[in-house]
Amino acid sequence: MGELRAKWKVNMYAWLLLLPSLIFLLLFTFYPVIQTFILSFHQADLGSPEPFFNGIDNYKQMVEDEVFWKVLTNNIWFAIGTVPTSVALALAMALFANKAIRGKSFIRTAYFYPTVVPMIAVANIWLFIYTPEYGALSHVMEWFGKGDMNWLGDQKNVMWAMIFMVIWKEAGYFMIFYLAGLQNISQELYESASMEGASSWTVFRRITFPLLMPTTMFVSIIAFTNSFKLVDHLVIMTKGGPDNASNLLLYYIYETAFSFWDQGMASALTIVMVVLLLLVAAFQFFGMDKKIHYN
Repeated sequence: MGELRAKWKVNMYAWLLLLPSLIFLLLFTFYPVIQTFILSFHQADLGSPEPFFNGIDNYKQMVEDEVFWKVLTNNIWFAIGTVPTSVALALAMALFANKAIRGKSFIRTAYFYPTVVPMIAVANIWLFIYTPEYGALSHVMEWFGKGDMNWLGDQKNVMWAMIFMVIWKEAGYFMIFYLAGLQNISQELYESASMEGASSWTVFRRITFPLLMPTTMFVSIIAFTNSFKLVDHLVIMTKGGPDNASNLLLYYIYETAFSFWDQGMASALTIVMVVLLLLVAAFQFFGMDKKIHYN
């Protein structure tokens, strides 16, 4: 009886400690998601004084909307362009910064610096770099005898310009997680491999990378999520143009909700984005979990 009472007290204390976080989670995560889901089945635009139930009409209109499919395709290509490259670059940066060389602190700071710069400031910096005629990139191309190019005004190039900028911004952030993972790997493993005469590539393939798989899974999920939520730069640089060539799903939701004032459609778009992120995160988590070495 005494053991049960002690166990009950421990559990009660644990739940009391979690209670503030649970309240915030319910108020600012679950409740808004539920309300958004309910509103997605209502017509709530400027032509409707009061929202009224319209079934799945918002979802039907979404499927028939060419802009939605273009924006979704843009976001998928944006994720494909940014996630693998930024994760691989972050790993390479972490491996280099983790070596015992001079200036290690400076190198780590230089790699991480873009992360601490606000995205709005980053967008303004790269807007100057990409500006035709007097932008920094235009001057570099002139030195090599190349013609001027309107990176943000060309539908074929604007997405590549966005992808390159986001990789520059995000790689340093992911590097920090890889640095933490590298420092948790026992040096005895590397010493044993050295005694066996293993090459650097073999050490990386057989020891370092497998033991970094938990970090890689975490970083991949964060990177994919970021590829759908990073839209601050669009406000400054392109506003989704030209002709929606750089538009992304979250920015399209913002436009639908606060420019066109169609709250019902914006809610439906939000639910689609949330479900898509959950499915991909679940696939990454449960699919990669079998290949992960936790010990």
